[in-house]
Amino acid sequence: MTASTSSRAILARPGSKLLPSLGILLVAGGILLLLWFAWAWFNPGPAPYRYQLAEEGSADKFPQLGLGHWPDLSIARYEVFAEDIPQPLAVLHAGRQGNGAPVRLDWENRTSELLLTTDLKLNELTTLAAAIDKYAGKDALVLGWWDTSRQLKLLSRRDTLFSGQFSDYLVIPTPWQKQADAIRKYEDDFWGGKAGREEAQKFERFADALMAEPQAGAAILRELAGDREAYLAIHVTDLYKLGIMRPGQFDVAYRNFPMEGNMHGMVDYLKRWVQDNNYKTYTLQSLSDRLMRGYFLKDDKSDQTLIAQMLPFTESMPLDLTAVQLIYQTGGYWVYKIPGGKESASVGATPEDAASFPAPTLPPPSE
Repeated sequence: MTASTSSRAILARPGSKLLPSLGILLVAGGILLLLWFAWAWFNPGPAPYRYQLAEEGSADKFPQLGLGHWPDLSIARYEVFAEDIPQPLAVLHAGRQGNGAPVRLDWENRTSELLLTTDLKLNELTTLAAAIDKYAGKDALVLGWWDTSRQLKLLSRRDTLFSGQFSDYLVIPTPWQKQADAIRKYEDDFWGGKAGREEAQKFERFADALMAEPQAGAAILRELAGDREAYLAIHVTDLYKLGIMRPGQFDVAYRNFPMEGNMHGMVDYLKRWVQDNNYKTYTLQSLSDRLMRGYFLKDDKSDQTLIAQMLPFTESMPLDLTAVQLIYQTGGYWVYKIPGGKESASVGATPEDAASFPAPTLPPPSE
């Protein structure tokens, strides 16, 4: 070995040790970075609100809720608080059967903007659940929006197509959008029973049915129900939830209107507002004796969907719809029988009762 070769070998030795060390450090750093990303993914931070338990007990402890038909339920009343805001943003009741996951039963929003979900009256839900329990076959299947499905599964004693929590489709107000992941994780943890992949795929198909024209939509519903006796329970608030799920595909908006003076005067004002804002049609939801909420559609495509034709818009005729059959209506709920299924072998009360629900009591026209 020459002197120059030996010098090169000696000079190379520190580098030969340094390069592997740098490689180890880089690999370790990469692993730590991946671990940090994984932690951040599964721990998105705290939600901007919390559910605070205000009261709990059996159904008998809450006589004002009208839950006497369900004496075995455990009931809890929660208030929704955000940091630095002393008053609750919303109030709700949840029901639980034994050790099962809690199910939200109602929701009273106390803000000017929709928060997480839409307002829901418990007396309308219990009336619907009792009717399904009485008149639908014992092995009938009920289809509905995911939160309606959870409620009816608990109260109607009937099987529902959906039973999981779909926190991806919550109504998250603009100021909270940056914390959407934290909100969804908090909701999943609080309510439990997050929907799996197969159930999520079926729910996407269910949304396809609601957005299709009536005959095509009814065919999708029958595909989902198989050959079972099946009913669809739809609520007027599902319009806005569908718009959240399919932004840009289903054009729906809402606005609250105070009930001041007579109904005729309010409707006249509402019709002028619709014309001034270029909406095509609308339907109403009663929030209280003093407040109405209007839901508005702007384009023909949205107006001709199955969901729009099933609800009392100014240009729809639910009783004349043939793709699905209107059989019951209470408050904001509209129940349709999905044609094509076989009748159940066992029924709720008697064969005569099961043959038909009470005739729908339709609200007066909005025009």
